Amino acid sequence: MSTLDWQKSSFSAEAANCVYVAATDDGTIKLRESDTPNTTLTTTPDRLRAFVLGVKAGEFDRLVA
Repeated sequence: MSTLDWQKSSFSAEAANCVYVAATDDGTIKLRESDTPNTTLTTTPDRLRAFVLGVKAGEFDRLVA
């Protein structure tokens, strides 16, 4: 298994709570939070794209209202 090239979200700036993302050799996407770096969420590019589009469209706003 290769070492992942984790990239920090540009929205995190210098904040302590950061989101990181990395692409794997098999094409999946890994996400992790700086508070718990050993816990990762694995998804596909298509599913991540659908989630991001849903967030941008406000589909999840009711969950944080």
